[in-house]
Amino acid sequence: MLSVTNLDVAYGNAMALHGISIEVEQGQMVFVAGRNGAGKTTLFKSIAGFLKPRSGAILFEGKSIVGLPPEKVALLGIRYIFQDKRVFSNLTVRENIELAAYPVKVNMNEAVGKVLQIYPKMEKFLSLKAGSLSGGQRQILLIGRALIGSPKLLLIDEPTEGLAAGTINDILNVLSLMKGKVSMVIVEQNLSVVGMLADKVYMVKEGKIMKEMVDKTEINDKMAMEQYL
Repeated sequence: MLSVTNLDVAYGNAMALHGISIEVEQGQMVFVAGRNGAGKTTLFKSIAGFLKPRSGAILFEGKSIVGLPPEKVALLGIRYIFQDKRVFSNLTVRENIELAAYPVKVNMNEAVGKVLQIYPKMEKFLSLKAGSLSGGQRQILLIGRALIGSPKLLLIDEPTEGLAAGTINDILNVLSLMKGKVSMVIVEQNLSVVGMLADKVYMVKEGKIMKEMVDKTEINDKMAMEQYL
C-alpha cells in the first residue's frame, strides 16, 4: 500500500532523513519509534506532502505522491493526525465533526456515528466546546474526524504524548478497535504501547532506520527495542 524508498529530506543544508525506507501493507499497524528529533515527524510530513524530499520515492497504491500538495494527498485517502492535538476549540464537538464531514460529502449522522463507533462516550460531549475536552478526548476526536470519508491510511503522530496512564488506555482501546480495518502508521515513543499493538516496528535514530522488527517476541521485548534508540 505505502512504499517509502531511500528517502532523503533536508531542512536547508541540514539533513533530517538519510535513506529511509519503510513498507506498509493493507490493514497493517506499523509503528515508527525513536527519541525526540530522530526524524519521525519529518517522515510523516514528507509522506503527507508538507515537505518535499531531496531524493527517494514515496509510492501509495503503486503511484508516486512525491511533490503532491497535502490536499491532494488527503484526497487520495491519506489522513495525517498531527501531534499537537489541536481542535477547533471555540466550536462544539459536533461542529468539529461537521467540518471534517463537509469536504468528503458525508452526512452529519454518519460522521457522528464514525466517532461514536470508536468512542461511545463522546456522545455526551457533542454539544460542548471542543476546547473543554481533555487531551485524550481531543486526540480521540481527531482520530474519529480522520476516519470520516473512509480513508485508506492514517498517519498518527504521537497519540499518547503527554497523556495520563488512564487516558492512554482509552487511546489503546480506540486503536485496537481500528486495527485491521484501516492501515496505520503511528509515531510513538512509549515502547509499551508499541509492543501491545504493532504488527511491524521501525526504530529510528538520527534520521536513519536502525532496525526493522516484525517478530512479535522481539516487538514485545522493550529492552530489545531500547538498544536501538
